[in-house]
Amino acid sequence: MQTLPAKAPDYTEQNIYVGIDVHDKSWKVHIFSDEFELKSFSQQPDVDSLSKYLTRNYPKANFLLAYESGFFGFWIHRAFKDRGINCRVVHAADVPTSDKEQSRKSDAVDSKKIAKGLKNGDLSFIHVPEIQLELDRQVVRNRTTLAIDSTRVKNRIKGMLKLHGIIIPSTICSKHWSKKYLQWLQSIDFASVSGKLALGNMIDQLQFLDAQRRKIDNTIKALSESERYKEDVNLLRSIPSIGILSAMILLSEIGDIKRFKRFDELSSYCGLAPNCQQSGERRQPATLSHRGNAHIKNVLIECAWIIVRKDLAILLYYKEQIKRMKAQKAIIKVTRKLLSRIRHILINKTEYVLGVI
Repeated sequence: MQTLPAKAPDYTEQNIYVGIDVHDKSWKVHIFSDEFELKSFSQQPDVDSLSKYLTRNYPKANFLLAYESGFFGFWIHRAFKDRGINCRVVHAADVPTSDKEQSRKSDAVDSKKIAKGLKNGDLSFIHVPEIQLELDRQVVRNRTTLAIDSTRVKNRIKGMLKLHGIIIPSTICSKHWSKKYLQWLQSIDFASVSGKLALGNMIDQLQFLDAQRRKIDNTIKALSESERYKEDVNLLRSIPSIGILSAMILLSEIGDIKRFKRFDELSSYCGLAPNCQQSGERRQPATLSHRGNAHIKNVLIECAWIIVRKDLAILLYYKEQIKRMKAQKAIIKVTRKLLSRIRHILINKTEYVLGVI
């Protein structure tokens, strides 16, 4: 008796959920449908091969893929999008996890959790910026990295001076690392040539970093004058504590501020949302969440300390707050006020007005 060949499953308009745990040398892939757990496998880190596998084995299905944000950024998302496949990026901390899964964490477990979260609708997704904004953001972040590296080299130079008991002359101001100060550093004699070479090497590093910083400052200034940013930069610079660099950090990190429907969403993204831990009668004091964009949070807090000295209304608000809390917490209140004003300025395209809370 002749048996008929098995009929291939029809996936037309069915939902296929794919969780990917991405690594440098391999991807772990887990696939669910609305009813079943379909497949789990490892493959080379290649968007094209996974796309072909899905369209070949699940033709005419509706695909939804996801992977955790991290080292690989958003290029995987964009590559799948170019092939007509819906791919999203999730925050690792937002993937639902049981204690059992935590205790036996593996790539297979991670990809399965993502796929299951997609199927159950448990995941919230990260906003993916357009490529131009992401590249502009990288330029501005490089400026911050250069400043950090420069500070580290300066600290190493100071450490070497203290190590050898070298006192900075009172006639030389070392605060701003002027040309005169650098000339004095280069004139220092050590008992050995090695000391001169060690200090000279650090001075060379510092001068190189300063040259790179000036170069990138010019790039950021030119970027701020481009059609894309010029209007918003000028609006933000109407705020007494914000200059070109601070404005470009805010604009490149936030992107389109209108994507935040409520102020609390924007505040959380900027790292200004408080933690809340309460159980019964026990309640811990609120602290800032570790989540959020540290680049924005740092520049906003720095600007808040400056605007307190330049806007009387903000100063009075700050003084009211420090009657009830420490200065560090009061300045966070001021920072949230400043962020609210920034949101109003960018949405309504109006300049900052002194004396208004």
